Amino acid sequence: MKKIAILGSTGSIGTQTVDILPSIDAEVVALTTNRRIDLLEEQARALYPKMVCAFDEAAARDLKVKLADTGIRVLSGMDGLTACAAESGADIVVTAVVGMVGLLPTLAAIDAGKDIALANKETLVCAGELVMRAAREKGVKILPVDSEHSAIFQCAQAAHGNPLAKIILTASGGPFFGKTAAEMRSVTREQALAHPNWSMGAKITIDSATMMNKGLELIEAMWLYDMPPEDIEIVIHRESIVHSAVEFADGAMLAQLGLPDMRLPIQYALTYPARVPCKVPRLSLAEAAKLTFYAPDYEAFPALNLARQAAAQKGDRGAVLNGANEAAVGLFLEGRIGFAEIAERVAYALDAIAYRSSVTLDEVLEADRAAREIVLA
Repeated sequence: MKKIAILGSTGSIGTQTVDILPSIDAEVVALTTNRRIDLLEEQARALYPKMVCAFDEAAARDLKVKLADTGIRVLSGMDGLTACAAESGADIVVTAVVGMVGLLPTLAAIDAGKDIALANKETLVCAGELVMRAAREKGVKILPVDSEHSAIFQCAQAAHGNPLAKIILTASGGPFFGKTAAEMRSVTREQALAHPNWSMGAKITIDSATMMNKGLELIEAMWLYDMPPEDIEIVIHRESIVHSAVEFADGAMLAQLGLPDMRLPIQYALTYPARVPCKVPRLSLAEAAKLTFYAPDYEAFPALNLARQAAAQKGDRGAVLNGANEAAVGLFLEGRIGFAEIAERVAYALDAIAYRSSVTLDEVLEADRAAREIVLA
């Protein structure tokens, strides 16, 4: 029986992870949330983990009262999050928290020898070199949960030692496919949150609308698969059936297909290398009828160019890109800036903050802090 800690169990990926647990042989030993304590209490009473954490201190105090009759240990803050990752007795840690908050607990879990089911792409975007080096030194697996990176991972298993010549990351194009750069300036919050294919949290949905999400995934793929960014192609695929593909030296291309449902890649990360029945509906190619592919519009979606720039430079650029983007998306969701200003503020931060080619963990955290400060100023 595999022991699992789920960081961010009340979010979109976390709740879908909980949903597939009956399909696998697993024991949940830790659960965390930010402040959705009613749902975390429900999950805790159903799964009876060893410990839980509410990142928000006030929420943790309330949760402690709610779970007082259970004997479950209630923690809070970053210390609580890292304890759930490293000290809960988990074999594998699902990192389903959103944003930079996932970096320290992921590093703590790796240091403790835990495998990582990685749904927190910001961890690799901000500190990919540090995280992948730590994973190699500790001999732990980084198993991708994002549908695109899971697809690449599954296709790469057919390589049998042959290197990948190219990675093809597919993107739905979000709700604004076909719009011009001028039209994007009048986009509203409600329009940006209306994703055509996927049900996700607000921040990731906005990232999909700007296509920054695909840029972050490009950087994540670069670190996960040790692939130069120029060999990672982004292709718009509106149907979200082909989740990504790889190409080999001879031109042969392999792709992973399925309905747009995160439960399959989550389950595969937790059962790898075994495949077990999954409650996800099966794809019918006849019903899918056609699959379409387009080149992305880099003028209408400048976030893609910013991510490619950060990927090419490496160093602290991923941390600056991500920190600035998180801050700018927050401003947009609060109605304080327009949609097009998200990428503009990220670009300003990348220009304003001096470049570091090699970074320590402290310097990654400093780059993140500086980027947010500039965007929010």
